[in-house]
Amino acid sequence: MDRISFGTDGWRATLDVFTDERVRIVGQAVADHLDAAGHDDPVAVGYDARETSEGFAESLADVLADNGFDVLLPERDVPTPVIAYAIVDNGLSGACMVTASHNPPEYNGVKFIPSDGAPALPDVTEDVVDRLAEPTFLPEPERGTIERRDFVSAHADAARELVDADLDGLTVAYDAMHGSGRGVTDVLLESAGAEVHRLRCDRDPTFGGEPPEPSAEHLGGLAELVTDPGSDVDLGIANDGDADRIAVVTPERGVLDANLFYAACYDRLLETDTGPAVRTVSTTFLVDRIAEAHGQEVFETPVGFKWVAEAMGEHDALFGGEESGGFSVRGHVREKDGVLMSLLAADATTAEPFDARVDRLLDEHGHIAAGKVSIDCPDDRKAGVLDELEDHIPESVDGHAVAKVVTLDGFKLLLENGSWLLVRPSGTEPKLRVYAEADDDDRVESLLAEGRELVEPLV
Repeated sequence: MDRISFGTDGWRATLDVFTDERVRIVGQAVADHLDAAGHDDPVAVGYDARETSEGFAESLADVLADNGFDVLLPERDVPTPVIAYAIVDNGLSGACMVTASHNPPEYNGVKFIPSDGAPALPDVTEDVVDRLAEPTFLPEPERGTIERRDFVSAHADAARELVDADLDGLTVAYDAMHGSGRGVTDVLLESAGAEVHRLRCDRDPTFGGEPPEPSAEHLGGLAELVTDPGSDVDLGIANDGDADRIAVVTPERGVLDANLFYAACYDRLLETDTGPAVRTVSTTFLVDRIAEAHGQEVFETPVGFKWVAEAMGEHDALFGGEESGGFSVRGHVREKDGVLMSLLAADATTAEPFDARVDRLLDEHGHIAAGKVSIDCPDDRKAGVLDELEDHIPESVDGHAVAKVVTLDGFKLLLENGSWLLVRPSGTEPKLRVYAEADDDDRVESLLAEGRELVEPLV
């Protein structure tokens, strides 16, 4: 049990550690957590496209059923947001999702999603961890049932109702990266009228030798197709392995910075609706400028979609997200949803081509450039480095005075010229992250270089 460690989004580990025995221990902890909280409605157990995921999901289902819960399994591997929506749609007690998201195939993971469909907050995950125990079972007459369900159709119907998109005449290239978005995101786009060119839409548990991470280095084929001057593709879309995140490729920019994607989608939503935005401390201030122009507020959270989801509920936010590619919309479950966002991205493109929309927003609100670097740092040194950093906050960075220091998540130095530098600990890796935003790439590089010089001697 000491090898089971819940991070920011459940437990994730390599397969030498992530074993069936330990997965069953997690299943027992979830069952005991639900029982202690008074839940007795059915539980869903979803799984991604990894070779081992379905077997682990069946083990979780066995343990939950042995503890008296009826269990619903999907008909096939599915995106995490499909399972999150199924919780609310079916009035479930919660769900487990077997996925290692964007990690390489030698990893797997499991997360617990509570009854509201939003990511579990620390008080929930800590309670689950406190209940880790060897599996038990009730007498056979008291055990629950296990059945398969189609969860995809209901999620697609909800997405189409929320984003009333007419995509006739739009051509989209969709890259599933061999993950669980295949046959889900592409079919949803087609159902709204788009012509879809499919890339890596076959199931490959090895993900073609690359991690299913929709970053520029892994989306070369999609970018080449969309940016080809002779291409008829209007927009490229990719999901990560469990399709809770999205990346977009445009004809002029290639793989679009997720900060610009956030700004463009919020701008599109504000054309027909109103409401505040929620963004993480590492996400662009361009969102704030757009919100201010529309008389709306922006609420800043620590990094991690669970905090975005919490703030979206508290403030009835129209849109929420983070620069790592996770977003959700008011009226949907408060879990990041790369499938729904694909429909919204396509809808925004039909109203105004993505590159033209981004150009307009930058002209209206000022240009932004952003970047980040990682610095190796053992987990047991992170707190100490941040404590020391508090005593080493400079008066200026890159020649501009530090106007304010925000300590919501690490240290964010707001400079008098509107630029900023952020240092925070990674919640998933033994690293410190350094982020920067300025009005051009050269200034971002200067900020990041000074951030490195500030932090590395303290590690």
